[in-house]
Amino acid sequence: MSTLSKTHGLDGSMVQPDWAPLTLDEVRAVAAQFPGIREPLSILSASPRPFSAASVVQTSSGQRVFVKRHHISVRDAQGLAEEHRFMAHLRLHGAPVPRVFETIKHATAVETGKCTYEVHDAPDGVDLYEDAISWTPFRSVEHAHSAGQMLARLHDAAVAYSAPPRPPRPLVASFTIFASQHPSAELEHYLVARPALAHDEATRSDCVEALDLLAPFYHELIPRLPSLRPLWTQNDLHASNLFWSDESAAAEARAVIDFGLADRTNAVHDLAHAMERNIVEWLVLMNDPAHPDDVPVHLDHLSALLEGYDSIRPLSLDEAAALAPTMALCHAEFALTEADYFLGILHSKDKARVATRDYLVGHAQWFHSGGRSLLDALRAWAAKREHRTAVRL
Repeated sequence: MSTLSKTHGLDGSMVQPDWAPLTLDEVRAVAAQFPGIREPLSILSASPRPFSAASVVQTSSGQRVFVKRHHISVRDAQGLAEEHRFMAHLRLHGAPVPRVFETIKHATAVETGKCTYEVHDAPDGVDLYEDAISWTPFRSVEHAHSAGQMLARLHDAAVAYSAPPRPPRPLVASFTIFASQHPSAELEHYLVARPALAHDEATRSDCVEALDLLAPFYHELIPRLPSLRPLWTQNDLHASNLFWSDESAAAEARAVIDFGLADRTNAVHDLAHAMERNIVEWLVLMNDPAHPDDVPVHLDHLSALLEGYDSIRPLSLDEAAALAPTMALCHAEFALTEADYFLGILHSKDKARVATRDYLVGHAQWFHSGGRSLLDALRAWAAKREHRTAVRL
């Protein structure tokens, strides 16, 4: 495992972390509150992900655990409990997600000063994409196919989970603005619930531009909205959030980690997020926005991901038709929740502008240029399914 001291930057480079890495003394103090964990002996890795501090830790029993520290303004114990209850439901229904440890009082997170901690089992399998950042592709079509199957299994396991949507929190991939009959009004509601965004004029200006750019995709989605049943979803199925059977190109996904972005959205939204995370190399667009047609789009991986998903949980015709517009829309609220984090927690207007200008507006623009081929491929896939169904009838 790696022992990185830097984290992923917004442009894909490695940068100094916003949050100090975990220390062994710190981990020992946390572990002492969880009776299921023996004494930590060493820190095996430091996660390169930027929004928290996390490490895999070796204990005296030979057990490996995953310890994660959040600033309390990002996640308090109540916020983590929302994620942990969902994970417990998924485990109960056969999904391969890590066990979350409990304190003697059955709490799954502990607060110490300005920090909140959670501890998970380290999953079995190979952390094959440990250092991969979002928006980088799978290593093979077989990996894409297996990831699609795993996502479908999560959705099947989540069907009976009936918790309400999460309250406004930083870094949650919700789907409310374009699930509404009045996106502009819902956008205003979203901003008002997050004062750091509501009071930032640059954010508001970018939102107006993005709403206009995304309007055609929203109108394409409207007829399909009633078919998209609410479902709690993981919302971040990048290859780095999967553990794998081995290191080969034919490796299978064995476990899913990181439910920090989870919320009540719908299956199509989650599938679109998986495509958005793995199929489009957005960092190329960010570093060279003048050439949107040069952004790599891995259509072979797209087909494999969809085929894998469909082999476990076949999409309805309406869900299939909703994929293309949802693909264009799904990143909007995550870009905004990132901006909320950058403005409200890190107090960085520069980073917030990357979220709303490069991500929110830039991605919306791309779907009118270089991204048309991706949306056309999704529409063709949906039309082919509809044709097959009509022939069978």
